[in-house]
Amino acid sequence: MWTVLVILLVAWVVLSIVGFAFDGLLWLAIIGIVLFVGTLIFGIIRQRARRTKA
Repeated sequence: MWTVLVILLVAWVVLSIVGFAFDGLLWLAIIGIVLFVGTLIFGIIRQRARRTKA
């Protein structure tokens, strides 16, 4: 599970960098940041849920 999350986080960082690098793609940077934060929160919530079950 963590492998998928790390791959997604790296993909969102790359999208954000590309978005900031090109002036017309600022929207891509914003989407990348939002998806990065969402994926990070999702991973943290899943980890905490797994700890409470064990």
